[in-house]
Amino acid sequence: MTLLRLLDRYIEGLRSRVGIDCARTTLSTYVYTRRSLEAFIRRRFGLPDLAFGQLNEQFIREYQDFTQTEQGYALQTVRHYLAVVKKICRLAFKEGHSEKLHFAYYKLPRQVETTPKALSRASFEKIRDLDIPAQRGSLSLSRDLFLFACYTGTSYADVSRLTGENLYTDESGALWLKYRRKKTDYQARVKLLPEALVLLDKYRDAERETLFPHQSAEVVKANMKGLRGLTGIPEALTYHAGRHSFASLITLDEGVPIETISRMLGHSNIQTTQIYARVTPRKLFEDMDRLIAATSDLKLIL
Repeated sequence: MTLLRLLDRYIEGLRSRVGIDCARTTLSTYVYTRRSLEAFIRRRFGLPDLAFGQLNEQFIREYQDFTQTEQGYALQTVRHYLAVVKKICRLAFKEGHSEKLHFAYYKLPRQVETTPKALSRASFEKIRDLDIPAQRGSLSLSRDLFLFACYTGTSYADVSRLTGENLYTDESGALWLKYRRKKTDYQARVKLLPEALVLLDKYRDAERETLFPHQSAEVVKANMKGLRGLTGIPEALTYHAGRHSFASLITLDEGVPIETISRMLGHSNIQTTQIYARVTPRKLFEDMDRLIAATSDLKLIL
């Protein structure tokens, strides 16, 4: 048994469990790791695959350098790929395909914690109003998925799993989105804005189970870069920026209490929401004006 053959077997196992206890995004991570790993092995060793006996500690260090410098992947992506390699090596040792537990003490690169950024209103409007030619369907879908995140606060992992069962109508006839977050299993619920309803109608398809067509995380990531280039917005554009924009631009800026935003986002604690919901200068000024108006009748007694 070789490294890539065992990885292939594991991938096929995941493929059979998609929709049961495996997310499509997890499968994608393993598939892209496999492609990256094969490219590295061919480049470094001139071989299509390697036996586990050919691995050493230098292998994973060189693979990390390859993914970051030659393939240009972000640190978080590199961490995922390295974690897959370590997992397959543990499996090989457990099943007796390898005499040594490779990379057991190899520490993944530390994840750099960055403060998430929401889009400015001007940047959001540029993305929303961008005229995308009909022949660029992939880019159009990515933009619409991003806008849906701005209007509902959904993450990519969650929006790709949404089905009709996640929609319900309240007593007043308003349509709501209710789902359990893949990351935390906490329930999120949000009343759908008219703009979100338009997007749902646009992609409605009775023959498809999910609310939106599937688009891989890698394609969405690439299209986010394309959207930034076409609009010229200053912010780095990621799909998750839509979730943060919902928290700050769509809700907090419009006076929605942070406790309510926390429930909408499906956060387990309000501290997380406070990171997402950035207080803008406009919101600060409006809150101060309300405070001044509320205390105008109070007298200071010394």
